[in-house]
Amino acid sequence: MIAKLKGLLDETGADWAVIDVAGVGYLVHCSSKTLSALGETGEACTVYTDLQVSENDIRLLGFAEAAERDWFRLLTQVQGVGSKVALAILSALSTGEVQAACAGGDAAMVARAQGVGPKLAGRIVNELKDKAGALPSGGMAGAAAAPVSGASADAVSALENLGFKPAVAARAVAAAQGELGDGASEGDLIRVALKRAAG
Repeated sequence: MIAKLKGLLDETGADWAVIDVAGVGYLVHCSSKTLSALGETGEACTVYTDLQVSENDIRLLGFAEAAERDWFRLLTQVQGVGSKVALAILSALSTGEVQAACAGGDAAMVARAQGVGPKLAGRIVNELKDKAGALPSGGMAGAAAAPVSGASADAVSALENLGFKPAVAARAVAAAQGELGDGASEGDLIRVALKRAAG
């Protein structure tokens, strides 16, 4: 099975990218967050992959981080969640937000994803609630997982919106949470995390 691709970004579309690995172009379907993290056409990039084989399709899915791939695999274990729906969820929410939503039973947050109704969102958070703490919420191996409180998930999202990569944002907010304590407000978390991320 193909677990990872390292090559040059050849071209991109609405929900896919072609990675050129030693002259062979691999078509990988990606979330919008992964597509934005891959960089510009012609640049070197790495994607973690998951190969899905069905009766009439073979599809390679690509992820900027191993944590995103792990969450994709977990989401697709839920009845009614195929690769398209799982990618829609990972396009709408960061892995930290998915983890926070599942851990906190916040179906409304999951329902923000395109094509995910309240009933399916409820099933997702109910089935994954016990598994949410076992998976990392993003970042490199050995990095602290992003906290799962609402304020910290919002702070991670805010840093991502400012242009920081998900791994950098998650690490910075986790460090800020450790410094400020569990009761820190979203504003304080963002302020401290920005200093850490920029430094």
